[in-house]
Amino acid sequence: MKSLEAMTPAELAALFPIILEPHREVWRAWYAQENARLQALLPKEAVFRLTHIGSTAIDGIWAKPTVDMLLEAASEAAFATLAQRLAACGYICMHREAGRASFNRGYTPQGFAEEVFHLHLRLRGDADEIYFRDYLNLRPELAAQYERLKLSLWRPYEHDRDGYTAAKGEFIRRVTMEAKEFFQKRAAEGKGTK
Repeated sequence: MKSLEAMTPAELAALFPIILEPHREVWRAWYAQENARLQALLPKEAVFRLTHIGSTAIDGIWAKPTVDMLLEAASEAAFATLAQRLAACGYICMHREAGRASFNRGYTPQGFAEEVFHLHLRLRGDADEIYFRDYLNLRPELAAQYERLKLSLWRPYEHDRDGYTAAKGEFIRRVTMEAKEFFQKRAAEGKGTK
């Protein structure tokens, strides 16, 4: 059997299609368990924050059964340390650029494992996904719009993750800008984020 690294992009797309499922509360439990595992394995001084993001963190909407996490490094040196340590925690680096890297766990040569994680490693403060998540949890009508968009894109992009992500991009950018303005206004009024 071929290793993941030896597979072509077409083979990977066939093995790991876009799958959407109705919201499952178990996703929060998976995140909590993985958070605890990583907090025990990663150097505490390197981690600024680890949080649950993505559709599995938005109440009630359909999502890929993949728990997205955002790991903010405390500094550039901490970023390098964390990137190295994540491999020892069972994560595979899928992409890396200055100040950003993405890792996954739960991808196997046979397909998805029971629990699948995408971990986005960023520098402290590069965390727009938190605004998006919190705003959609406060605005069920926007969450429902996002769900409808995702469901409309599912089958046409079932084997094209990059296309699926790009097709959601305008909605995510627009709502994230709106969310940042909303939360910044609330913070200025002393009302916090929720």
